[in-house]
Amino acid sequence: MTLGRALRWAAEHLDEKGVPDARLDAELLLGSALGLDRVELYADGMRPLTDRELEAFQALIDRRARREPAAYILGEWGFRRLTLRVDRRALIPRPETEVVVERCLALLDGVSAPRVLDVGVGSGAIALAIADEHPGARVVGVDTSGDALALAGENAALTGIAIELRYGGFEVAEGDWDIVVSNPPYVSPAELPSLQPEIRDWEPHEALVGEGLHERIARHVRSGWLVLEVGDGQAHRVAAALEGIGYVDVQISRDLTERERIVEGRRA
Repeated sequence: MTLGRALRWAAEHLDEKGVPDARLDAELLLGSALGLDRVELYADGMRPLTDRELEAFQALIDRRARREPAAYILGEWGFRRLTLRVDRRALIPRPETEVVVERCLALLDGVSAPRVLDVGVGSGAIALAIADEHPGARVVGVDTSGDALALAGENAALTGIAIELRYGGFEVAEGDWDIVVSNPPYVSPAELPSLQPEIRDWEPHEALVGEGLHERIARHVRSGWLVLEVGDGQAHRVAAALEGIGYVDVQISRDLTERERIVEGRRA
C-alpha cells in the first residue's frame, strides 16, 4: 500500500467512526508513525509502506477510531509557541485557551516583573506560555491533582521555562498577585454524557466537572486582575457575579470561534 493510499483509507475509516477532523488526524498519525511532517507525507505519496510501517500506522488509527484523542496518542500537543507533553493526567490544551493567555499578556503589558498565579495549572500550558512570552513574569501554578502537577513539572523541564508549582489551591497561594488566571472545571454533571467521547471518556473528569468554581476563585483574589475561561453560555453570568463581588473593568472576550469564553475583571 502506498503512503497516499494509506492516508485516504485512514481518513475514510475515521470519518465512518464519527471522528471529527478525520483527515487531519490521519495526517498527524501517519506522520508520527513514519517520522514525517505533513509536507513530506504528500511529497512521498507514491512511496510504498513497509509491513512494519503499515502495522504501526494501523495501530494508531485503531486507537483513534476508538475515540482516543489524537493528542494522547501522539503524546504531545502544540500550544502557542510551545510543544507540550500531554496524557490522561490533565486536559489537552485547546486553541480557545490560547486567547486566555493573550488577554493575560495584554493586561501585563508594561509590567516588568508581574506576579502571576495559575489556579488549576493542569499540564502547565497557561503558566508556561505566560512565562515564555513575558520573560519577566514570576509565575506560580497550583493544582489539587498531584498527577497534573507532575505533568506540569515535566513540561517545565521539557521547555526549559522556570515556573513554581505548588500542591493545593488558594490556601497555598494566598497573597497579592498582578494576575490570577484560571481555566477551572465548569461542566455540570448533567452535561457530561452529551460531550464528545474524546472528552467524556478520556480526559480527567476532576478537571472537567465542577460548578460555581469561577465565583469561588474570584472571592479569594485580594488584588489585581482575574482572567477566567468559562463554558459556552456562562460568560454573562460569571461577569455579573464578578461585578456583584466588587470587581471593576469587567469584560467578556470571544475565543477563536467567536464564542464568549473569557471573562476578566480587576479587584477594586
